[in-house]
Amino acid sequence: MKTRKLGNTDLNLTTVGLGTWAMGGPWQFGWGPQDDSQAIASILKALDIGINWIDTAPIYGCGHSEELVGNALKQTSAKPLIATKCGLLWNEKREKTECLDADSIINECDDSLKRLDIETIDLYQMHWPIPDNQIEEAFEAMAKLVKQGKVRHIGISNCTTDQLKRIRNIHPVASLQPPYSMLKRAFEDNLMEYCKQNNVGVIVYSPMQRGLLTGKFNYERLKKLAPDDHRLKHHDFNDLPFSTTMELVENLKPIAEKNNITLAQLAISWVLRSPVVTAAIVGARRPDQITETAKASDIELSSEDINKIETLLKQRQEKLNN
Repeated sequence: MKTRKLGNTDLNLTTVGLGTWAMGGPWQFGWGPQDDSQAIASILKALDIGINWIDTAPIYGCGHSEELVGNALKQTSAKPLIATKCGLLWNEKREKTECLDADSIINECDDSLKRLDIETIDLYQMHWPIPDNQIEEAFEAMAKLVKQGKVRHIGISNCTTDQLKRIRNIHPVASLQPPYSMLKRAFEDNLMEYCKQNNVGVIVYSPMQRGLLTGKFNYERLKKLAPDDHRLKHHDFNDLPFSTTMELVENLKPIAEKNNITLAQLAISWVLRSPVVTAAIVGARRPDQITETAKASDIELSSEDINKIETLLKQRQEKLNN
């Protein structure tokens, strides 16, 4: 699999990494029931086919995702790079609560290390910069963890260009983790150029937009989602955006077929077309899913294909605007 260097770090990531959000199981933003044996099998399969890093977070399943990663690592000799996050806690209802207090960040790291059963976290990321007035405090705490040897590199997710500028003098920012897909392109507005100019690594999440771009979604499947699947409450799954996306997917099929790839592979390779993007986080709940999507690492779309996709995306946006 292809690798790219993560910003100013010594980390070389496979351009597809395994995401463990969905496999964490039930919580406020869960994906419905998840089989732990399938989750662990997915992690082991990812490592077996050459993926060299795993992205997780304490909030995914309220600690359960990290525990699954830790359990999987005990069953393999592979030593993948581990990326996890901080800044989100949970209450007794398994609802997220934001907290960027310095002491909380330190405690979160210790808890993550225990659940993962590792000595050092390769990439530690602020999950959400909320509350905004505490992001410096949190990043200072994260920098302290680097000095203590508990963390190798630190980054931030879901932030603005201004927020990146505010923390850059505290400690080198290894990475930004923004949402990025054919349907969510805000990253291109300012952040992409800033990361390029300042050598900030970029790890994008949701390149398949919660499954919408895989070609496996339709109204029938939407009706069968588990009652606690967060996608039922997400804007993209409302009638108008959902119908326009399904139409887009139908129009993307000829491009995928011409390249002899799946729609999921097309969606992932599209975000990887930019050299500014270091890697894409690709979620999986079963081994066959990551076996399929990992192949996107080696797919290069032609300029003709990229231009065709751009035309289709503009047409979709026009329909949403009317």
